[in-house]
Amino acid sequence: MMRGGNREMRRMMDKMGLDMNELSNVQEVIIKTDKKEIIISKPSVTEMKAKDNSIFTVTADSYEEKELEVPIFSEEDIQLVSQQAGVDEEKAKSALEEAEGDLARAILLLTTG
Repeated sequence: MMRGGNREMRRMMDKMGLDMNELSNVQEVIIKTDKKEIIISKPSVTEMKAKDNSIFTVTADSYEEKELEVPIFSEEDIQLVSQQAGVDEEKAKSALEEAEGDLARAILLLTTG
């Protein structure tokens, strides 16, 4: 790395309006998707703040991945299936599970049964 690289990087980030901070004592970071969780213990986390948002960089030596027994569907997906098929949210959730998250298939299951 060239000498003064960090200073150059800082100057560039300042020009772009980015503020960079290392978060201290982070115990774990959990990333949840509809099908799994990724658990990162004792990561190094850096936050870059821009005017309108933040970018988090997570660096870790290792992580654990857990498949979820039952996929998690968003409220929007459940409501959409419920409204389109004219059923309550419980039935909509069951249909989404059966259709493995495929919205169109879930609606078809409920309307063509």
